[in-house]
Amino acid sequence: MTSTVPNAVQHTEAAAPPITMFGPDFPYAYDDFLAHPAGLGQIPATEHGQEVAVIGGGLSGIIAAYELMKMGLKPVVYEADQIGGRLRTVGFDGCDPSLTAEMGAMRFPPSSTALQHYIDLVGLETRAFPNPLSPATPSTVVDLKGESHYAETIDDLPQVYRDVADAWNACLEEGADFSDMNRALRERDVPRIREIWSQLVERLDNQTFYGFLCESEAFKSFRHREIFGQVGFGTGGWDTDFPNSILEILRVVYTEADDHHRGIVGGSQQLPLRLWDREPQKIVHWPLGTSLSSLHGGEPRGAVTRLTRTAGNRITVTDASGDIRTYRAAVFTGQSWLLLSKIDCDDALFPIDHWTAMERTHYMESSKLFVPVDRPFWLDKDETTGRDTMSMTLTDRMTRGTYLLDDGPDKPAVICLSYTWCDDSLKWLPLSPKERMEVMLKSLGEIYPNVDIRSHIIGNPVTVSWENEPWFMGAFKANLPGHYRYQRRLFTHFMQDRLPEDKRGIFLAGDDISWTAGWAEGAVQTALNAVWGVMHQFGGATDPTNPGPGDLYDEIAPVELPED
Repeated sequence: MTSTVPNAVQHTEAAAPPITMFGPDFPYAYDDFLAHPAGLGQIPATEHGQEVAVIGGGLSGIIAAYELMKMGLKPVVYEADQIGGRLRTVGFDGCDPSLTAEMGAMRFPPSSTALQHYIDLVGLETRAFPNPLSPATPSTVVDLKGESHYAETIDDLPQVYRDVADAWNACLEEGADFSDMNRALRERDVPRIREIWSQLVERLDNQTFYGFLCESEAFKSFRHREIFGQVGFGTGGWDTDFPNSILEILRVVYTEADDHHRGIVGGSQQLPLRLWDREPQKIVHWPLGTSLSSLHGGEPRGAVTRLTRTAGNRITVTDASGDIRTYRAAVFTGQSWLLLSKIDCDDALFPIDHWTAMERTHYMESSKLFVPVDRPFWLDKDETTGRDTMSMTLTDRMTRGTYLLDDGPDKPAVICLSYTWCDDSLKWLPLSPKERMEVMLKSLGEIYPNVDIRSHIIGNPVTVSWENEPWFMGAFKANLPGHYRYQRRLFTHFMQDRLPEDKRGIFLAGDDISWTAGWAEGAVQTALNAVWGVMHQFGGATDPTNPGPGDLYDEIAPVELPED
């Protein structure tokens, strides 16, 4: 188990396909769609070369643009900041360029099977990420209420932690049919997935994560709920998620999204950057050697400042340079709040209930701070105890999660001194990077009084608070109770035959449109939905042997809850 508190019994059916984040809301096998030799579809030759606006150069936008280019369309990518979005890898001034920090996405589960397709496509390597008590983590320290526990496996922790693990497993089985759903997802048993999930959505849409715990006999102890919130499962404490919908958490645990994480060697931003430069061998209309970069003269267009619907049901885009262009189709992949604030939008772009859904989107705050160090000194053994000098650390102090990242014993390394969410993230917001570092070093000094972390730091800290980033305004979406209907509207927006004719032509994508926001897999899946939608609008179709998400929509559409 990689989890501090295991999320459930693991299944090992060797013959089953890999579990994937394709469900439970929309159990479509995106990995099979991508792997099929027939490709994603084609458009009529008369439409080749037609321009399509792609707003946002994060992973979702770059994948949408890449696949539309392969079909023979001409994507025009707009990006306000830098290609990558929340796949943002940065270096440290004056340090070895191989030292990097992942300011956004840094760990990816094997269940991200569509994402893995693109990681493999561009030739990136991954390695196990050092989560709490994972095999890639030599040791973990859990520090709560001033008391620290050193552990190499969960069995090294006091009995109460194992009791909490057992309580979580019991809670999932009793309240959410965990084993049955996990098995159905692994076997890709769509009827069974839909049967279980439809009942749970109707019963639990109004329930918080914390309320779900409180309803369980296994979690009747406040002490157990408190420890669970501070230590959590998989990646650490989950108390910042307690106000969110339990459906969001179930999506994570059913699909093992919080287990067995891997990081991308050299940094996650390489993925969109390599796709930007990649010259696909199978491409329609464009000559071999064409890439997104070559279609754009090397750089995407700038920030979008205005979006309007104009005559002929066209989408007209104004960018920061004042340039105005009109398109038959556009894909919007930025955080949906941008449509309410940073971009001047025409109300006619979307139906009113979609505007409501965007306005109700709930974003989680998140902060990180990294420092470069001379070597992975934490692997030194304490002469008195024989333990690692320092460990991956979970605590109720300000730092919450501290991660130790190295590339070998004799090379410079990186410490993520703190990774926090929500209220814990907001505590850092007024502080400068160096002020943040000082508070973090003080907190860690109380846990490791004999370790001089400062003496190993070789460069200035780098930090981010995503809620303060003007083109993001938050780290990722997390639905509150009662938000299922809103999320369904946004996710199903690519099925535009169901919309009035004067509300078609602009397609929403990005991880906050997906059911699995906060995971890059959701960005990939919604990009592919949008690609299908644009292809359909231009009169194209998939190969009959490889139906797309829109072709199978009626068979696997998300549960529809009544409005009254």
